[in-house]
Parts: sequence; structure tokens; C-alpha cells
Amino acid sequence: MSAWRHYLFLGCFICAACALSVRVVYLGVTERDFLQEEGDKRSVYDKRLPGMRGMIYDRNGEALAVSTPVFAVAVNPRQFDASNQAKLSALAAQLDMQVTALRQLLKRNRQKGYLYLKRHLSWERMDTIRSLQLAHLFLEPEYRRYYPAGESTAHVVGLTDIDDLGLEGIELAFEERLRGKAGVKTVLRDREGRTVSNLHYGKAPRFGADLQLSIDSRLQYIAYRELKSAVQGHAAKSGSLIMVDAKTGEILALVNQPSFNPNGPFNSRVPTRNRVVTDLYDPGSTIKPFTALAALESGQYQAETPIETSPGYFWVDSKMIQDPINLNTVTLAEAIKKSSQVAIAKVALELPQDAVFEVLQRSGIGEYIGTGLPGEVVGRFSNVGLYSRISRAAMSYGYGFNVTPLQLAAAYVTLASHGKRIPLSILKQQRAPDAERVFDAQNTQHVVAMMERVTQPGGTATGASIGNYRVAGKTGTARVLGKDGYDDERHVAWFAGLVPVSDPKIVMVIVVNEPAGGPASGGKVAAPVFARVAEHSLRMLGAAPDNLPQDGIDADSALQVLARN
Repeated sequence: MSAWRHYLFLGCFICAACALSVRVVYLGVTERDFLQEEGDKRSVYDKRLPGMRGMIYDRNGEALAVSTPVFAVAVNPRQFDASNQAKLSALAAQLDMQVTALRQLLKRNRQKGYLYLKRHLSWERMDTIRSLQLAHLFLEPEYRRYYPAGESTAHVVGLTDIDDLGLEGIELAFEERLRGKAGVKTVLRDREGRTVSNLHYGKAPRFGADLQLSIDSRLQYIAYRELKSAVQGHAAKSGSLIMVDAKTGEILALVNQPSFNPNGPFNSRVPTRNRVVTDLYDPGSTIKPFTALAALESGQYQAETPIETSPGYFWVDSKMIQDPINLNTVTLAEAIKKSSQVAIAKVALELPQDAVFEVLQRSGIGEYIGTGLPGEVVGRFSNVGLYSRISRAAMSYGYGFNVTPLQLAAAYVTLASHGKRIPLSILKQQRAPDAERVFDAQNTQHVVAMMERVTQPGGTATGASIGNYRVAGKTGTARVLGKDGYDDERHVAWFAGLVPVSDPKIVMVIVVNEPAGGPASGGKVAAPVFARVAEHSLRMLGAAPDNLPQDGIDADSALQVLARN
């Protein structure tokens, strides 16, 4: 009986072995492709290889934005084992998380096959996490953007999001050029998700293109420091400064206050708005040199043409235009020097209806400047309503329309370049740009000579003067438009100028928005910022001084020489 059972069991075993062998052979022949595919799904993976973003440099080759290699920590929640308390605590510590919070996160996402635990982790932490040898935990390489200049270049360079895509500034404007292209490689993983070997590389990552800006980081820092000091010192709401190369149109510095740290955490409260290109203001008296230019173009006025302003005010329809004091009779040049509303308005009303408008339009006011910086606005500037005398008068001294600091800087470049309109650029230019002549050279020289008087004794911007350089500029103190019209208690302080007068190197526009608790005029608030920034910048740029006593000529004499010519 026992022998019979022995042979029965042996026969069953042989039959089972034969059946299994036949099945294996059958599957290996008829189902090979299917089984290979199913096996690959569980062990062969395509791994993304991130492409490094292009670097951003200043005009001198200093790095403004670089990409540093970091790691992302991810898990497969369906398979990750969270039972080892010691290892889970060590992992949570490297992720800057509480153990309970980590457990809850894994529990909430238990049905997912892939979950990021932490992005942008350093190499040191990555090594520590790797040493824990946790199954179904992945360390994926990626890049993080770092900005060496920090707050001083934040509004120009901008920043990227956690996926290394541009959010603001140059990072956003030139996203397609800067962004790298990801590659891919095929890897073999074991049952615990660890990479066993690299099978082959499908596509190599492609790095993004580098970008060189026109910004000079040395001048940028000086401008940032001085503007921040002025905004804080005058308890102002905000401020902006733009400096442009008068010969090439390259933007050498562009700063705003308040600023932000692009290397810090990002949220909706971070002040990323680039006010130089997005914020609109009434330009106030900074427009008066263009009204003077329109007067010269008409042939009705010269620099020394007298204008009667007594008794210090006059009526235009139902609107009274007045000066702070009665200046009696002034010349056109003195009207710019003293910033007389009455004189400038009377001049504008004597000119053809659209004379001032056309001069402003030719200078770039009301047009898209086209630097490529995100958020650039055109503003409100129209010839509708010029039939009204009060509208023409208001336009002559900078009311009834609005501009950005960028637009005003472009307009002043036309004065510095003796009547040529030069396109502004945020990128370093390899050759001189094509310029369009929009004003007569001699007329603009006359206007610049008038503006030089503004910074000399008796002018409204003596605080803008620099000992070794001749400065030409114009102040502006514009009232802020509120719900009930213009507010006499809130102002925007402007100064726009160029230096050195004999051979303009830089044009600068400063605006300080709503200074409080002290002086609010452009001459007291914005002009000193110009002087401090320009003095340091000119030395760094190697601009030759044209000190007036050394040259033996003053602004009044310069005007007389121009008049004779």
C-alpha cells in the first residue's frame, strides 16, 4: 500500500513538473513580448535629466543669476514603509518637518504613486537622506536659481518659481531663451525603487542660453543704496530710479523701493512690481523743458525772450494758475530756472494748439518704449481736448496726462543726445543703435543750457549740483490725484537730469512717491539723490570732469554764446 502511494505521488509530481515546464515554454514563446513589457513596467523607468537654465550677467560679466544643483525628495506613498520610527525621524529632521506631520502627509496621499516631500534640498542633506537607505524614496536632481546681488537687482532680474520657470523681470521676459531643455535616460530599478544601472541615454539635456544685460552692478548698488536711504529718510511710500547711457540708450541702473530678496521665500505680498515701467504719475514741472523746446521751434521765443508774470498769477477760463511768489518779468530761461507755472502756461497758450503735444510725442511720451521688461505700460496721453485753453496750459507744466519713469528717461535722452531719439535697451548692445533725429540740435542745446541754470544758485535744484561736473536737469513736484481731485497734501517728487553737460554721459530720472513729515519738493527730495548717485557713477565710468570754474564759463554765458550762434 505504501509503495502504491509512493508511485502515485511521484507520478503527480512528474506530471506537475512537465505541465509547468510546458507552461513556461509556452509563455516564453507565445507571450514573450507581453511579459517583457509587463516586467519593464515594474523595473525600467525613464528618468528626467533637468536642463540648466542660462546665466544672467551684467555688462561687465558679473553674475546676476546662476543655477545651482540641488535635489528633490520624493516617495511612492503606496509602497513607502513608514514603520521605522528612527529612520522616519531622521528623514523628517532633514526635511525640516515634524514626524507627525510627515506621517499625516504620507497617510493623506496613500493612494498616489509619486509625491514630493521637499524641493531644492542641498547636497549635504541629500547625502544624509541617501545614507538612510529608505525603500521607495527617490532623490531627483534639479536646479535652483540664486541671485548674488540680492535686493539691488531684484526688479530687473526677477525670479523663478520652484519649477525653475520665470516669474518676474528678465527671468520672465526672456524665458524661452534662458530655459534649458530636459533630457532623459532609461534606468533599471530594483523592487525597492533604487536605481540598479543606467540602461541607456535617450536624450541629453540642453542648457539654456546666457544673457548679458546693460546693467552695471556697481552703479546698480549705488542707486539702490541712495534711493532706499531717500525713501526711508522721507518716509515715502515708494521710489524709483533709472539711469541710462546717454549715447547708447543702455539702461545702466534700474531700482525701486520697496524691494525684495529674490533668494527668500516668495508669496503674494512680496513687492515684485517694477515701478519704473508699471507706475504712472503726473510728471509735473519735468515737462517744462519740452514746452520751452516747443517755444524755440515756433520761432516766437528765444532763451532771453521776456515774459510778464506779475502779479504772480493769472486766470485761464475758470482756473487760476499761480507761482509761489511774484517773479515779475522773467525770460524763458529764467522761467525754467525758477520753474514758473505762470510764465510756462502763458508761453504754451501763445503757441499753436498742438505744439507742446507734438514735441512730447516726438520725445517718446505716450509711446511703448519696448525694453522687453514685463508690465510696461503706455499711460494716458492724448491730444483730445487740446481745444481747451486750460488743457493746453496744464499740459505745458505736466498735468492732465501721466508717464512712467521709463518714458521720462527716454524723453530726456533726446535732450542729452542733441535731438536724437535713441531706443532704450536692457540688454548690452554690441554696436551703436540707430538714432532718429526728432529735434534740431541747436534748439536742444539751448534747452539744456536753460536746464543747467536749474542746478545753479537761485535755481530749484541746487541739491543736484556736483562739484566737478556741470549738471542740467529739472525738478518736478506733482500733486497726487485722489478721489476728489488733486490733493494739496500729497506729492510726487521728481528730478530728471543729465551729466556732464559738455558731453552727456548719463541721464537719470528719480521719483519719490508721497514723501511725508518734511519737504516734499523735487529739489529737496529727489535732486540730492541724483547728485550722490551721479557723482559716484561718473567716477566709476571714468567720465572727464567739466567743472565750470575750470572751463571759465557759466550757464548764463553759455546761453548767450548759443544765442549769438
